[in-house]
Amino acid sequence: MKKGLGFLVLLVLLIAGGAWYLLSGAGDFIRAQIEEQGSQYLGSAVSVANVDLALTDGRMTISDLSVKNPTGFSTENAFSVNAITLDLGEVLNEPYIVQTVNISAPEILYEVDASGQGNLLALKDNLQANLPKTQDEPSPAAKDGPNPLVIVENVTVSNVRLKLNFEQLPTGDLNIKTKSYEVTLPTFNAGPIGKPNGMPADQVGMAVVNAMLDNVIASAKLEAKKRLEAEAKKKVKEELDKQKEKLLEKAGDKLKGLFN
Repeated sequence: MKKGLGFLVLLVLLIAGGAWYLLSGAGDFIRAQIEEQGSQYLGSAVSVANVDLALTDGRMTISDLSVKNPTGFSTENAFSVNAITLDLGEVLNEPYIVQTVNISAPEILYEVDASGQGNLLALKDNLQANLPKTQDEPSPAAKDGPNPLVIVENVTVSNVRLKLNFEQLPTGDLNIKTKSYEVTLPTFNAGPIGKPNGMPADQVGMAVVNAMLDNVIASAKLEAKKRLEAEAKKKVKEELDKQKEKLLEKAGDKLKGLFN
């Protein structure tokens, strides 16, 4: 979200476990799986430029991850980020440990159409449709293959650059001129996930993505509410000032009549 919803980047967890089985070409495997499975889970195209898995350093870096807007919205990305880093813990035995997932300065678009439907809500609905009802049940969008147990100690998303776009949303008599603006959200932390025994990698990924979506959607709605309230107060003040002038004019005429 270009640069950018730190949340979708965590789709790496859907396939990270499988990648640990493949020390040769693991980066390409993870990149392909993030794009394929991420696109299926979210119902929108996911792309990744590169994945670097450095087991000797205990780190994995996902570069230039982006998620397209769902159908019915603009052609902009819903989410993009330059780099996401995962500091790995125990990767030799299950449950595999991801100590931290760091997502810095992602760009996230919260767009609302003419009916009031939000793009992030549409992505969340797609995601919910693919969530298993129980931990033992596979996700509808999951592929056959390795799905090891994973624990994530902590997820940190910092300096989120949130763009709100309400250009298509009618605002009635408020007649708001500026319907597109950007805000920076406070750091968001989530975790641990999967303790104590670990969760299947795809379900861990879904849990993280859901948490991220919930946090960003709530923040976006709060910012939108603040802006609408500010515009409404401004409009009310303008109307009151107009009425005040009219009342003063009428009062002036009556006073003149009394003096005459």
